[in-house]
Amino acid sequence: MSVFVKNIRPSSVLSSMPENTFAENRAFTGLGSTWNLLTILINIKASLAALSVVWHNDKSGMIQKAQVYGDDDKIKSFILKGANTVGYIYLPAFYQDWENNNGGLNGCANDVGREILKLKKENINGLILDVRYNGGGSVREATQLAGIFIDAGPVAQEKSRDSKARTLNDVDRGTIYDGPLVILVNGYSASASELLAGTLQDYNRAVIVGSPTYGKATMQVVLPMDTTISPENFLQKHTENYLKVTTSKLYRVTGSSAQFKGVQPDIVLPDILDAYIKKEADEPYALQPTEIAANKYYTPYTYLPIKTLAQSLQTEIDTSKFFNTVKYLVAYSKQKKAVKDISLNIKDALIAIDTDRKYDDSALIPGNISKKFSVLNNPGETARLQADKDLYELNQEFSRQVRSDAYINIAYDVLFKLKP
Repeated sequence: MSVFVKNIRPSSVLSSMPENTFAENRAFTGLGSTWNLLTILINIKASLAALSVVWHNDKSGMIQKAQVYGDDDKIKSFILKGANTVGYIYLPAFYQDWENNNGGLNGCANDVGREILKLKKENINGLILDVRYNGGGSVREATQLAGIFIDAGPVAQEKSRDSKARTLNDVDRGTIYDGPLVILVNGYSASASELLAGTLQDYNRAVIVGSPTYGKATMQVVLPMDTTISPENFLQKHTENYLKVTTSKLYRVTGSSAQFKGVQPDIVLPDILDAYIKKEADEPYALQPTEIAANKYYTPYTYLPIKTLAQSLQTEIDTSKFFNTVKYLVAYSKQKKAVKDISLNIKDALIAIDTDRKYDDSALIPGNISKKFSVLNNPGETARLQADKDLYELNQEFSRQVRSDAYINIAYDVLFKLKP
């Protein structure tokens, strides 16, 4: 689900709220930096469709839960209109209709395909597919989604205990979209997200922008602990205890694996998550990465001008207040974690507090609205929003965040430079 946050102030802190918990209308108080607020938002990112931070004063406030929608939590698309017309699609998960065997009709690949057709009617010259914070889901949907952008061929490889790897293929000839493409990723892009990004990178079909992904390239199945439950009586019998079992590993068409190292972006951007999260490589019992032979039917497209693109954007990245603040805070966080001994002297504590306040972290908060483009809905979506006030407000907040998102701004610049 999408997370929207309104009116966040850099002086806020949610230290009174324990991690991994959320209660509706939960109040918070205190002083500090944006770190604690971001921690809470990261911990509840998959639980809510909307959040609103209601402030009583500069030091306290309350998080309120807004209405949660069903179908509207699947994907969201916009038109970014400026010197270049770009389509933007946010994909929060690789979902599919697990209840009905309908050939993927209600899966994310089909939904993305429909949105692309709508965006193409607006004469887009490029497309941004955002899979940041997308922890994965259906490998089948990821395979089909990759097939939207490439012609028929191998997408990935899967290997279980058998000696021979199984190829995951795009069996449909042709593409839905063959124009310039950017995939946005970050440290929470995992599993199926990494399959998609890795495939399109290997085929030279998309420019990957963001930070290294989570590094999970394994497949699991969830089994009931009750051994009397079978596929035949699964719906009739219930149990509270399940076991998740790793059954196979995923490999890219080149034979390499995203396990541990993740997918490395073509355009690397600083990521605040680097100061927070543990990745697959940090798990004590995670499977070690291995390699297999490349798929012999894999034929990449013509190389993209990745090096030229990266060099042309470096000045913009290096002079960005947002990215420089992120780099500073990530480095500062790692430095603090490396400190083993903490002084109990009051003077040392005051110096540490003063050091924390010296750097202005307000640049981390969305609010610098881009002048490069405006954010528009397609005509069909506009009519639907006008009939639903709550949905309209959520859409307005989402569009504001898109326009003020530094990562989307860089992706927009990449597509401008790739403009036919």
